[in-house]
Amino acid sequence: MEIVKLNNGVEMPILGYGVYQVTPEECERCVADALSVGYRSIDTAQAYYNEEGVGRAVKKSGIARDEIFITTKVWISNAGYEQAKASIDESLRKLQSDYVDLLLIHQPFNDYYGTYRAMEEAYKTGKARAIGVSNFYPDRFVDLAEFCEIKPMVNQVETHVFNQQVEPQKIMERYGTHVMSWGPFAEGRNEFFTNTILKNIGEKYGKSVAQTALRFLIQRGIIVIPKSTRKERMIENFNVFDFALTDEDMQEIAGLDQRKSLFFSHYDPEMVQWLIGYK
Repeated sequence: MEIVKLNNGVEMPILGYGVYQVTPEECERCVADALSVGYRSIDTAQAYYNEEGVGRAVKKSGIARDEIFITTKVWISNAGYEQAKASIDESLRKLQSDYVDLLLIHQPFNDYYGTYRAMEEAYKTGKARAIGVSNFYPDRFVDLAEFCEIKPMVNQVETHVFNQQVEPQKIMERYGTHVMSWGPFAEGRNEFFTNTILKNIGEKYGKSVAQTALRFLIQRGIIVIPKSTRKERMIENFNVFDFALTDEDMQEIAGLDQRKSLFFSHYDPEMVQWLIGYK
């Protein structure tokens, strides 16, 4: 496993397992499978409603808590200093842990400045080993980063071969902030899994389209958290450290970048309204 060193010195696996869209009923089994495969980083969120499943799986795994890196996120409805502070404690209760390894603001809406102050306090008191944000476009990211006490360690954003976040990554690097990818397979959009370029490059190394895409992001220093409910896919996604793409491969895949979201825009008022209304 390759490690990313965050701007406070905390080490984070560059490859983890994400539980977005994993049902509460399935979550414990899926995380247990991921841990058995070798994953040691698990990404969840308050809005996924499966923190309890993560907590149970980690507890039952027999693996020491300090060997597992857990990420969770504060949702919009829990924004603001007091509410965020209470929700962080609730997340810890659900995760059956005294601390979370990485705590993120899930969306850049509501009083996220108050939320971030609560997270800074959680960091100082040991309830979070690292803090950061998610879905912050460069403009809002810079605004927060300039006026907070503790610089974000991570910004988790939509990142895949069709939306590579090249310029935003450069902006994050000014603050020592790492890009973390959600949707590394673009959820199959744009005919991702049959893409000719990824397929042909992967075949040179005996690797799948998914493995090739993950390797591309990893070689750019981007943290990835692919999700699957099938153990064989978890194994496939984990086996990306026994090959390396050449500069030519990297340049060819870079040409797939469309520099725009395949999902939604945070500049779209209707989408913002929907996110704010999500409970």
